[in-house]
Amino acid sequence: MPNRRALCGKIVTQRDSEPKSNKIDISWEGIKSTIRKYKQKTTMEDITQQGHVSTEIRDGIGTITFFHPAHNSMPGKLLAELTDSINNAGQNADIKVIVLKSEGEKTFCAGASFDELISIKDTTVGHRFFMGFANVINACRKCPKLIIGRVQGKSIGGGVGIASATDYCYAVKSASAKLSELAVGIGPFVVGPAISRKVGLSAFSQMAINATKFFDAEWAREKGLYAEVFETISEMDDAIAELAFTLANSSLEAMADLKRIFWEGCENWDELLSTRAGISGRLVLTDFTVNAINKFKAKA
Repeated sequence: MPNRRALCGKIVTQRDSEPKSNKIDISWEGIKSTIRKYKQKTTMEDITQQGHVSTEIRDGIGTITFFHPAHNSMPGKLLAELTDSINNAGQNADIKVIVLKSEGEKTFCAGASFDELISIKDTTVGHRFFMGFANVINACRKCPKLIIGRVQGKSIGGGVGIASATDYCYAVKSASAKLSELAVGIGPFVVGPAISRKVGLSAFSQMAINATKFFDAEWAREKGLYAEVFETISEMDDAIAELAFTLANSSLEAMADLKRIFWEGCENWDELLSTRAGISGRLVLTDFTVNAINKFKAKA
């Protein structure tokens, strides 16, 4: 039946639309085409919303664990959750010391989420994304509790920055580290101060310039990124448990005073890291970076 509606004061007759064909292409090519279209529509929006951060409290030890299915890479949502978790742990009277870790066995953190990077279209959004790493680093810096890092696998880019922001970092021998930012046309601007504070300007420069090289865990230990390196994850976890237990039974006031001393000279990092985030937020829009990220994603 025709239906009627008013348009510009006139009565217009509009026929019901013809029924669409219900024919479905069930060939193999048709199925693959449907899957491709679905992935193109949902992958980016889904993957940047995936992942989680959890906090477990036991015997005065607060263990903060983050996870993302793409090698523990960090979209903005996960960075914000990690920042909140560190801030909350710092204010929780039941927590005396914090252990910061990620799930899985091969990768501690693969840095920034390329899926989110490629979606950035202006400098405001770019600055906001890179401020995610700045906020995590500053949360570690301002947290009155000592933070023990647990690095069970490779770290890339922002992941090296997160490891550097812990106060005492353990790793396994497979926990090599790479600052890959220059290879995609950006640069480790936001995480640079945290890394340089740990390993020194010379070692940081080596990592930043040689952006395709993984520096092995022993090199990282010699430079001060890692305090100790272990053959196995279980050996590392035993050492973490021992130190965490000791610190959980130490003077909270003394540890807070020590931490303030450890981070002396970094009081301007709120402003500094925001400025650095602006540099990254501008460079991520360049043709070089867009093409480099797309090439990387095509190989993945």
